[in-house]
Amino acid sequence: MEEKSILNQRENTKLLSPKLDIIFQALFGEIGSERITKKFLEAILDKTLEEIDLSGNIVLRRENIEDKMGVLDILVKINKEEYCNLEMQLIEKDKLLERILYYWARIYTKNLKSGKDYANLKKTIEVLIVNFEINELKELEYHSRWKIIEEKNRKLVLTEDLEIHIIEIPKIYKLDGKEEELTKWLYFIENPESKKVEEYMKENNEMKEAKEKLKVMSEDERMQILAELREKAIRDEKAIKRFAIREGLEEGKKQGIKQGIKQGIKQGIKQGMKDGINKGKKQEKKDIAKKMKEKGVNIKLIQEITELTEEEINLL
Repeated sequence: MEEKSILNQRENTKLLSPKLDIIFQALFGEIGSERITKKFLEAILDKTLEEIDLSGNIVLRRENIEDKMGVLDILVKINKEEYCNLEMQLIEKDKLLERILYYWARIYTKNLKSGKDYANLKKTIEVLIVNFEINELKELEYHSRWKIIEEKNRKLVLTEDLEIHIIEIPKIYKLDGKEEELTKWLYFIENPESKKVEEYMKENNEMKEAKEKLKVMSEDERMQILAELREKAIRDEKAIKRFAIREGLEEGKKQGIKQGIKQGIKQGIKQGMKDGINKGKKQEKKDIAKKMKEKGVNIKLIQEITELTEEEINLL
């Protein structure tokens, strides 16, 4: 009877969104998710993988968090000889394409020992999944693949060590019913409870396993708290940007009158946005800390996540 009650409760549990980066990291990045992540990566890379290793990732559900919540990308070791950095991005960032190259280079050079032993460099794949359309890639399909090629002879690849995949989720709705293995996974990430996904799971055991894991995660009180805080942080970040733009424009206009319209607005907007963002971020940290404090989260853990002092937290 008790077992039946637990099953009913699980069926009625509202699933956390796999699209939320902190849930995405836990779903695909934890040890135990190898079957799920391997199948997902095979759909992205369009090749069969022998094995993957997820042991290089932090586990966000542990009480003692050594890394900040901002470190949400997933490091996957493929076939014992390649690395893949897998990341979900919900908010459009400045210089996004440059960030992709930076993250690729960070992983690519991590095994370079002193004395420049280039033999330790391994092929590195960067996979970025975004919940928006990227302006620079408007003319491309939802999944674009990038390598270094010779400008005139476009079939000539300089090195296989660099491979970048950019996946834009909103573009899957422009495919006119065309479905690939990857699009099925993206529909799962978009809405794991849809009827479309229910049909996919009949032929995809790994996707079914992913949904079962998501159900368990959704019942985990700690993950609920982390997801709630992450959602709030994302909402606040969007609000901060809007606030910063408004403040920057106003400040720019004021300074522009004194310094000259052209130069003044440029400098004023920059300073105003900086001041607005700093002000908003500080308040965001206090709101998150207050929420965690009300939930009874350990003060030390609150300090690690928000970077506030113990005195600042006690005053909330």
